[in-house]
Amino acid sequence: MKIGIVYPQIELGGDPEAVRRIALATEELGFDHLLAYDHVVGADHSEREPKLTGPYTYKDPFHDPFTFFSHVAAITERIELVTGVIILPQRQTVLVAKQATDVDLFSGGRFRMGVGTGWNYVEYDALGQDFSTRGRRADEQIEFLRRLWSENLMEWTGEFDRIDRGNILPRPERQIPLWVGGFAEPAFRRGARLGDGFIFAGDDERVFPALESTLGHLDACGRNRADFGTEFMMTGARSADTALEWIERWDALGGTHATVVTMGMGLDSTEAHLDYINEVSNRLG
Repeated sequence: MKIGIVYPQIELGGDPEAVRRIALATEELGFDHLLAYDHVVGADHSEREPKLTGPYTYKDPFHDPFTFFSHVAAITERIELVTGVIILPQRQTVLVAKQATDVDLFSGGRFRMGVGTGWNYVEYDALGQDFSTRGRRADEQIEFLRRLWSENLMEWTGEFDRIDRGNILPRPERQIPLWVGGFAEPAFRRGARLGDGFIFAGDDERVFPALESTLGHLDACGRNRADFGTEFMMTGARSADTALEWIERWDALGGTHATVVTMGMGLDSTEAHLDYINEVSNRLG
């Protein structure tokens, strides 16, 4: 099983030096991947209808994942670079195909793109996209991305996107892995139908049943479990003891990836986050 680190960007104030130090430590300590979240726009949650119930506001800093990983690709050699997740329906599909291609090329084929639909309708509005159709659009975009990455001159007319005898160049040297992330049955079904894997997040009581549900959908689609990746992003682990316990249990269930989260534990500096990562590394051996 591969084990990685979530970049704790909401607690590091957008510090470029923190990006460098944590990316290098992730690689030097033997972890397999570095994962970054995506939000373009933060919002004030107060006095809105419908209510905004997500965990982040306008006070939480986020780097753009494509730009972030272009930098990380230049200073690392081995680790996989993972988005967890790109909020795909609020972005232009062809532009995402182009950006993802460059990250994969610049990193020597180390990019894995997790995609999801998000929760922040203010963000969708600011980017000129329709929040109410995000699920249907995500389904279409996944197929469209794969064709953009594999075909030369192409035509596409979908519900949300079109291209008339065109395409991006350069294209990636492979199909970039597309994993789905989310918290509810529509996401589990989408991942089982269309994804190369699924990124789960939360605690064991939430994620383990979600794994069972997703694998059930995978079986219903006639897909091989052995070809499908399953990642546990351990946002609910508040200690190294818990993280190590969950890693062991996830491995026993056949999980392919587990990702350590350092946010939410009162770590108040880059050094404190690095110390925790070091502790987990040492205890993993």
